[in-house]
Amino acid sequence: MRPVTIWSNAGLDAIARTLLEEGTRGHRFVRASEATTNLGGGRRSKELEEADVAFGQPDPDQVVANPRVRWVHLTSAGYTRYDTDAFREGIARNGAVLTNSSSVYADPCAQHVLGFMMAHARRLLETSRDQAAGAGWTYARHRPLVRVLRGDRVLMLGYGAIARRLAELLAPFGVEVHALRRTRRTDDPTWVVEANALDALLAEADHVVDVLPASPTTERFVDRSFLARMKPGAVFTNVGRGTTVDQHALAEALTTGRLGAAYLDVTDPEPLPAEHPLWAVTNCHITPHVAGGHQDEDTHLVRHFLANLDRFEKGEPLLDRVFGP
Repeated sequence: MRPVTIWSNAGLDAIARTLLEEGTRGHRFVRASEATTNLGGGRRSKELEEADVAFGQPDPDQVVANPRVRWVHLTSAGYTRYDTDAFREGIARNGAVLTNSSSVYADPCAQHVLGFMMAHARRLLETSRDQAAGAGWTYARHRPLVRVLRGDRVLMLGYGAIARRLAELLAPFGVEVHALRRTRRTDDPTWVVEANALDALLAEADHVVDVLPASPTTERFVDRSFLARMKPGAVFTNVGRGTTVDQHALAEALTTGRLGAAYLDVTDPEPLPAEHPLWAVTNCHITPHVAGGHQDEDTHLVRHFLANLDRFEKGEPLLDRVFGP
């Protein structure tokens, strides 16, 4: 394969930047004048006009307008800005492909959910609060309420890389897992179900885990009606996108005792304003969009891109393909 021009606006640490430059040595590497984070979204870049390959968060309109770009690899698992008819049509017209980094974030996000579930079952947050408040030895209050996960029912909204990894992590705990998918595929496990099974599963699920991406079809998917159909006392967890949830309806379901607890790593908007009612709900536990975070994150992103670059050079199918030929 002839050398190509690889463009990047990824905001990486020094070790990852060096790894990227060394790993692309057989090609021409150009860096955007302005780096960006996964959540920031990149601006138009003059350097992108020269690129065959884009790594980071390129401007969607600029990608479509440049027929030279053959492959876009996102440094995020989410691809909301690119999930539009105009972008899909444009990238198809140009014969390009879009891939993301969902494999990089599947394990940390799945572990974050498992951490939430374990903390809830073992009342770790409640006992930590007691300690911070100087409440002393609260054995009688908490011992009767701690639980094990065995026998619990878990419903995952969505079945992507995070959900698949979470199912693997939950297997040793003896829980019953179901995942909701708009349309089942022939190679899906038997516990992946279609949307018409939602009501029956909601009525029985002890944990509902939202791993949905942001899109017009998922906006406020978890609304007041959805929450009312959940099993009383169930736990709701969201590591997908904040826009998939009606947060005021969630706050109401929590304060009335309809739900047992909520664990949120994503909100709408982000950061969540200090005056938002969810902050004051004692059974709502919020982490600041850190579920995907892990040690050497930037290095893992670069290694994933370089593995895909090797496939790109050989004409092999790319990992974490979102859409394109």
